[in-house]
Amino acid sequence: MTPLNIKKIFAILEKQNPAPKTELLYTSVFELLISVILSAQATDISVNKATRLLYPIANTPEKILALGEAGLILYIKSIGLYPTKAKNIIKTCAILIQAYNSQVPNDRKALEALPGVGRKTANVVLNTAFGHPTIAVDTHILRISNRIGLANAKTPLKVEQQLLGIIPKKYLNNAHHWLILHGRYICKARKPDCADCKINKYCDYYNVNKIK
Repeated sequence: MTPLNIKKIFAILEKQNPAPKTELLYTSVFELLISVILSAQATDISVNKATRLLYPIANTPEKILALGEAGLILYIKSIGLYPTKAKNIIKTCAILIQAYNSQVPNDRKALEALPGVGRKTANVVLNTAFGHPTIAVDTHILRISNRIGLANAKTPLKVEQQLLGIIPKKYLNNAHHWLILHGRYICKARKPDCADCKINKYCDYYNVNKIK
């Protein structure tokens, strides 16, 4: 894909949604971190449903740590992998209290050292909370980046590296959200809504399949 077409794609996405944001509900960086940990292999809707009940009761490392695993599970048991997530969250809260004065670190290495936090989760926090120009490659971004022709790679890390290398700097802060939302609502896995897609004329999948 040409640099000009890449620029056009993101200009269109920006015009559609000038101020994109995550669909996870949060009021602090800590809440965002916990929500993103919970969102692994789960929908934002299911996470929000759980945290609507959890955060009014416990929304700091100290308060969640005080709940303990058993207490936390009562709030998150509707979310997939909740036993492991509860363990990781409790451990993460303890580390945040002991090592970071209960603050979420603005540092990739420190974030990835927290239990339950991998590169994708760290990227979400770095981008959404701290404004780092990075991209968290989830299943949506992995799929549509290859489908559209923005990337040609099978692993999240390689797709991330390719996207960071081609997306114009002016769009990098918001590219993560634009791509996720596009994959979630338009460029869906089984039946992409190509007819309603505003960037279809620049899309490899659309043009190769001559979709009308």
